Amino acid sequence: MSDIAILMVDDHPIVREGYRRLLERQPGYRIVAEAENAAGAYEAYRRASPDVVLTDLTLPGPGGLEAVRHIKQWDKRARILVFTMHANAAYALKAFEAGASGYVTKSSDAAELVRAIAVVARGGRALSDDIARDLAAERLAGARSPTEELGPRETEIFRLVALGRTTEEIAKLLNLSPKTVQNYHYQIKSKIGARTDAHLVWLAIGAGLVNGDGAS
Repeated sequence: MSDIAILMVDDHPIVREGYRRLLERQPGYRIVAEAENAAGAYEAYRRASPDVVLTDLTLPGPGGLEAVRHIKQWDKRARILVFTMHANAAYALKAFEAGASGYVTKSSDAAELVRAIAVVARGGRALSDDIARDLAAERLAGARSPTEELGPRETEIFRLVALGRTTEEIAKLLNLSPKTVQNYHYQIKSKIGARTDAHLVWLAIGAGLVNGDGAS
């Protein structure tokens, strides 16, 4: 059996170096390309044709959800594993909706990440234990996240608005017209019941899309 060829996407070189060393110590795992943002991930995918994309969600410019969506638009067979600090069930669901095959948090142990890559490479779906527990608890409690009514593109714009990005900045990042972004902004507020932009930010914090200090 040939090695699993991996494209690793993270904006921190030291993080990529650490996980490259971890994975290449495992028999049958090989890093064939790296990228630090969504645009670089798309170009690297087209160039390297990896078996699995291992991507963070928090990237400069368009976030990881946009990277997932863009790669899947180009290649519907792409196998993408999200590997992120966002231990949030709602965000995991949006990653799957965008086209990801798996979602593992960075609090997971190394063995769980290695297993998830193997599962995704075989065409399966992987979910880290902490997210699986959260999803089960939410379903049992009947809890709902404000992002449940939003699609992947809406979720990404929701996140960018909550981070304080202007309409023009979001339009440039996502290659949309300012008018389209404004329409999305209005639809998002309506769907999640946000009365003001300040309320929208509060809901984003509650959903775990951004931290209380405005970081994502």
